[in-house]
Amino acid sequence: MNQLKITGGVPLNGTIEAAGAKNAMTKLLVASLLSDKPCMFYNVPNIGDVAITVHLCEEIGAKIEWDRQNKTIKIHTPNILTTYISQKFSGANRIPILMLGALLSRTDQPITVPVVGGDMLGNRPLNFHMDAFNKLGATCQYDPTAHTYIAHARNGLKGTIIHLPYPSVGATENTMLCAISAIGTTIIKNAAIEPEIIDLILFLQKLGANITFDVDRTICIEGTRHFYPVEHRVLSDRNETVSYASLAIASQGKVFIKKAEHLHLIAFLNKLREIGAGFEIKSDGIEFFYKGPLKGGVHIETNVHPGFMTDWQPPFGVLLTQCHGASVIHETVYDNRFGYTKNLRQRGADIALFKECLGNKSCRFASLGHDHSVIIKGPTSFKGADIAIPDLRAGFAYVMAALLAPETSHISGADFLDRGYENFEEKLSSMGANIQRIP
Repeated sequence: MNQLKITGGVPLNGTIEAAGAKNAMTKLLVASLLSDKPCMFYNVPNIGDVAITVHLCEEIGAKIEWDRQNKTIKIHTPNILTTYISQKFSGANRIPILMLGALLSRTDQPITVPVVGGDMLGNRPLNFHMDAFNKLGATCQYDPTAHTYIAHARNGLKGTIIHLPYPSVGATENTMLCAISAIGTTIIKNAAIEPEIIDLILFLQKLGANITFDVDRTICIEGTRHFYPVEHRVLSDRNETVSYASLAIASQGKVFIKKAEHLHLIAFLNKLREIGAGFEIKSDGIEFFYKGPLKGGVHIETNVHPGFMTDWQPPFGVLLTQCHGASVIHETVYDNRFGYTKNLRQRGADIALFKECLGNKSCRFASLGHDHSVIIKGPTSFKGADIAIPDLRAGFAYVMAALLAPETSHISGADFLDRGYENFEEKLSSMGANIQRIP
């Protein structure tokens, strides 16, 4: 694992460009496997999760040309060479599980994928995925001995009505992929409608799917096996934008983020207004800036889109440590998203965890004993420390705290950040950060 040496305590200023969205690009590569036609993607982020997904697709037969400099990927999968995803991808990220939906649409052979990985956010059960596959006509089960999931559409797939108990992004994506080649019509109710889901829908329509979505979270898919070549530009990464914007404001600086998309950041921008931070929407991006003492007293409840995204709360949590007064965050999406606060508390932050729901939104974790609410009091003067990054989003929170501390910090596990942040050292350095990678 690489280590970061960071000396902070200075305002960060500059101009950077938002990369293509990690949570869109990885899913688009998998979706391209539905077809035997070539697909060209633009604005591809040069990050670890894309590299893992590229290797995953190549293993099953995809021919891929990745031009990292021009940020393009051409992928063509004329034939599926294997439906067994090897254990070397076990725990790498959550993409292997999406192979079930894509390959169930592409082949009638049994499909085997390893257990899922990704950030340590708490329990992320796959029963929604499995139930959807079963309703579409596939059999799906978990093999605890081999630590694999096995799915098989022996008699083909048939359209049906699927009501997701929760608008899960992964379950929505997997169900859409599986339904593309099903005979008849599939209706997904209570589906996720995140921008990355809409981007996937646009791609699938270009590919040949007859697919619609409605304001009541309903997605309707007419099954097809006739596909077309596709050119598709990946939308900008809203998580990256929120991360750098939160950091710039917390450091009392200013950053202009090219290609930041206003429509996808409304909930975040509203909270910036509440704490007294500044932003200006421009034709080619958004400028974020500190304009005076930040005020606490805000209440945030994470939720599915169009609510405040769960991935935004770690960087925003660090930002709240620089606000005057107490603020509340109620996490309703994952049951273990506050692991990063332990390190912040050790470095001087006043953060209290609660098992109760400190909010009014419907919460799946009520009375289950999870620490899923916090009260953050600021402002905090962070101190330098030696830290080990446990996952991607917590990792950026640790980098933020290090850049707010005037002393030097050493952060191991920089590879986690490479999974989701393109050229993050170069971008931070261009903003004036004193950051160095030590192999």
